[in-house]
Amino acid sequence: MKTQKQNGHGFTLLELMVSMALGLIVMAAMTSLFKTGLNSTMLVTQRAETQQNMRAAIDLMVKDISMAGAGLPSGGIQLPAGAGSSTSKYACDQTATCHVTTYTYPTGNYMYGIIPGYSNGVEANAVVPAAPAPAVNDSITSVYADYNFPLWEYTITFVAGSNGGQITLAPNAIYSPAPPAINSAGAIQVGDLIMLSNSLGTAVGEVTQPPTATGITFGNLDVLNINQSGAATNNIKAISGGANTVAYRLFAVTYYLTVPAAGSGQTPRLMRQVNGLTPVAVADDIINLQFGYDVYNSGALDANQTNPLGVSESPNNIQKVNIVVMGQSIINNGNKSQNMYLATSVSARNMAFRNRYQ
Repeated sequence: MKTQKQNGHGFTLLELMVSMALGLIVMAAMTSLFKTGLNSTMLVTQRAETQQNMRAAIDLMVKDISMAGAGLPSGGIQLPAGAGSSTSKYACDQTATCHVTTYTYPTGNYMYGIIPGYSNGVEANAVVPAAPAPAVNDSITSVYADYNFPLWEYTITFVAGSNGGQITLAPNAIYSPAPPAINSAGAIQVGDLIMLSNSLGTAVGEVTQPPTATGITFGNLDVLNINQSGAATNNIKAISGGANTVAYRLFAVTYYLTVPAAGSGQTPRLMRQVNGLTPVAVADDIINLQFGYDVYNSGALDANQTNPLGVSESPNNIQKVNIVVMGQSIINNGNKSQNMYLATSVSARNMAFRNRYQ
């Protein structure tokens, strides 16, 4: 038998090597394109998260700053003064920890609607590594009356012999329905600031004991050093003989940055601290916080002043606050880091009015 020879064509080794090389090139290109797509997605995601953090920070600050001075007497409140007095504090909690480096009321212990904190915005004066040079971080404190809890619907009586250290509160019968109990959930708590006004003037006290259903205590040696029954003037004792006393809860709200301890896994955070209460984190990954103030000084506008107190301008004349926040994305290695600014301005509508069109 004869074997029939089959004619065919196979691939040479060279052809196989060329085709494999071309395949690898195509796969490498596809891998590179896929990696570029993943990186782009990550950058967009990080940018969106950073913007959300900054917007949350801005929204909260705008709300509090826009209320600055609301319910306060025109020009603010003189805190305890004269013989036996000492400077009161803000931005401190019930553990006696003060969260900004300068925490006493300015210009002779005066409570303004806005208290600028130039270069005073990082707790314990810590360094924010990612903050741009020059690393200036500010704080701001906004003071206004709380209209949510109706303390003005109570009849106020000063307890005899307490030197202004205790008041009793009874719901005023003209209001219906009756106001909630002062010791109910969300009502008055230790560390709150209470403004009392009557025929003899206005004074502020810090609540030092859990309130009862009918009483509030303003003891000496309070954390914020507000009560000071031994001061000559402008304490609660000085107005305790007045008639027609009306009460409001005040919010003294301070915004600042904190840098968590190394190894904690946390990045710098924006903090909101109210009265003498525990501060709360309101936005992560905030690395720079700066404020400028439009101030009417003797009828002239001093625009975007960074440090009004440093140039002897009264915070009472602040009309607008300019805010700049810088955020950084969580992933900050190589070219994946995203640093962005967000800026806005807010009118301090309850501060002293100046007619700029005169």
